[in-house]
Amino acid sequence: MIAAGPRPPDAVDGEARHAGPTERRLPAGSVGVMPRSGPGPADSASDGDTAWLGPPIDVRPLFAGQQAAFIDLLRGFGDEWARPTVCPGWTVKDIAAHVLGDHVGRLSMLRDGYLALRPRDGEAFPVFLDRINDEWVTAARRISPSLLVELLSSVGDQVVQFWEGADLDAMGGSVSWAGPESHPVWLDAARDFSEYWTHHQQICDALGLPGLTGPDYLGPVLDTFMRGLPHTLRDVPAEEGTVLQVVITAFGGWTCTRGPGRWALRRETRAGPSALLELDADTAWRLCTRGIVPARAAEHARIEGDRALAEAALEIVSIIHSGD
Repeated sequence: MIAAGPRPPDAVDGEARHAGPTERRLPAGSVGVMPRSGPGPADSASDGDTAWLGPPIDVRPLFAGQQAAFIDLLRGFGDEWARPTVCPGWTVKDIAAHVLGDHVGRLSMLRDGYLALRPRDGEAFPVFLDRINDEWVTAARRISPSLLVELLSSVGDQVVQFWEGADLDAMGGSVSWAGPESHPVWLDAARDFSEYWTHHQQICDALGLPGLTGPDYLGPVLDTFMRGLPHTLRDVPAEEGTVLQVVITAFGGWTCTRGPGRWALRRETRAGPSALLELDADTAWRLCTRGIVPARAAEHARIEGDRALAEAALEIVSIIHSGD
């Protein structure tokens, strides 16, 4: 079993961006994970208390279908490669090249144990990620569309194989949008899958296509994004036992309950919460990846009970980004 575990805190794989309305954002996946480099022994998740993250998510069976759908989508492109996307300055081809960069970084660091890039002295981590993303995409503009698809097919298949062999119960590094502590590898895998899905969706949005928005794919993506709720609420003052209920229409609910030391997530719906926040699925995933800002998401939300608590939850970000 491959244990994708913690890596040095100054190391980084190819991180991705999600774009907001006026600026590019760092995306939800390769963004923010500090995992152990390559195969090898890892601590068990039972060695640390991670129950506050909610039940584990196993996305390993989904990577192959996501990869096949992505490659099939790209193979049919002609003029579509030049279409603009939600990421200002980035075309469809640029986002595809960015995905290749993520794949290369993931395999190089976690599978092969190769660490190369670090922030410059005094360079903030999100700024560093923005810089290396732009550098990669600029260099990749030399790659022809046909060669890009060939590389994405080959390297993407290796990513699928890597995750299929991952030990989800091992402890990894920090998925930064879920908190600074170590997290189990299942969250890193889910983060990687949700990022891959989001970039696929950004390309589909640019072309007016529906994408993989059925429950088999979008369900695990939303479940992954919700794992950022306890960290989002970390500084919100509340009495022990305070309950936030988040419902995503047609996808169920999550509760976040204030405990003695922190907020804890559960995959459930509960009667009589302190606050209720209900969102449609499209609003939810775009909010978590900062495709829309909290104020806009609030316009589409149903809020009951403690409004301040519900509005605090709308600050959720399941990516690293430069700020709203």
